[in-house]
Amino acid sequence: MKYCYGVDIGGTTVKMGLFEENGNILDKWEIVTRVEDEGKEILPDIAASILEKTKEHGLEKTDIIGIGAGVPAPVTADGIVNGSANLGWTYKEVKRELEELTGITSVIGNDANVAALGEMWKGGGAGQKNMVMITLGTGVGGGVIINGRVITGEHGAGGEVGHLCVNYDEPDTCGCGNHGCLEQYASATGIVRLAKKRLERDTRETVLKKERVTAKDVFDAVKAGDAVAIDVAEEFGKYLAAGLINLAVIADPAVIVIGGGVSKAGEILIPFIEKPYREKAFFANREIEFKLATLGNDAGICGSAKMMLDA
Repeated sequence: MKYCYGVDIGGTTVKMGLFEENGNILDKWEIVTRVEDEGKEILPDIAASILEKTKEHGLEKTDIIGIGAGVPAPVTADGIVNGSANLGWTYKEVKRELEELTGITSVIGNDANVAALGEMWKGGGAGQKNMVMITLGTGVGGGVIINGRVITGEHGAGGEVGHLCVNYDEPDTCGCGNHGCLEQYASATGIVRLAKKRLERDTRETVLKKERVTAKDVFDAVKAGDAVAIDVAEEFGKYLAAGLINLAVIADPAVIVIGGGVSKAGEILIPFIEKPYREKAFFANREIEFKLATLGNDAGICGSAKMMLDA
C-alpha cells in the first residue's frame, strides 16, 4: 500500500491528512499557521509535522507517493507563489522548498481549485468529470474542472470566478481594484452590502437590522418568510447566476457545486440561483445540476491528495 498527504494551507490553520492511495483517510489534524516574519516558518512547520506523522504511522518515505498542498493564492505550474496576503508571502518557491524540507515529491495548487477537485472526488460533484465549484465565503473563490483536470491557466489564476464582472455600472471598488466583480454581490460581505443598501431605501417591516446584519441573518430571515430578506436573496441570486451563465458557456459543466460559509444556509439557497440561471442560460447549458458542497473543511485536504495522486 502507498500513501500520500493532503495539505490545506490557510491563514489561521494548516489542515493536513494522510491518505491511502485508494482515497481512504487514515489520519487528519491541524497545526497553527505562523504568518509572522513573512510566513517563513509555515513550510518548515508543515514539513516537520508530516515527517513526524510518517514516523508515527510506522511508514518510510518510500511508502509516500507525495504531498499535495493547496495555497490561498495563484500558483504557477512550477509551484511558485508570487504573493499571498493571508500568509505573509511575497515570493515563495513552495514546491521546491517543501521537497527540500521533506525529501518527498510535492504538487502545489490554488486552494479553491483543489477544494473543487476534492468535491469532484468525494463530495457534491462525485461521479462527474466536468464541474464548476464556487465558494461563497468572505470572498468568492472557485474552481473549474474539465475532463477531471483543474484549469489553472498560464499565471495560476484560472478559476478566479469571484472577479468575473457582472455589473459594468458599479461605482464601488472591489478589493481587487476593479468594479462590479461577482465578489461584491455573492460573497458573505457582498450579501451584507446588498442588504444594507436595500435597508436604506426600503420602508417595509423586516427583522433585518442595518447596523449588524450578516449573510446568515439574511437567509434565516428568508426561511422565516421576510419579504425584504427575500428581495436581497433574489438580488444575490441574480448576480451569481449571471456569473455562472458566463462560466457555463465556456466550461459546459455537468454540475455546479456551491460551497463556502454562505452555503451553510442549506438547500434554500439553490432556488435563488437556479431560477435566474435557467431563465437566461444558453440552451445547451440550461439543465446543469446545482448541488451543495458536502465535504466542508475536508475539501482542501481531499483535493490536495487527489491532485498528488493524479500528478
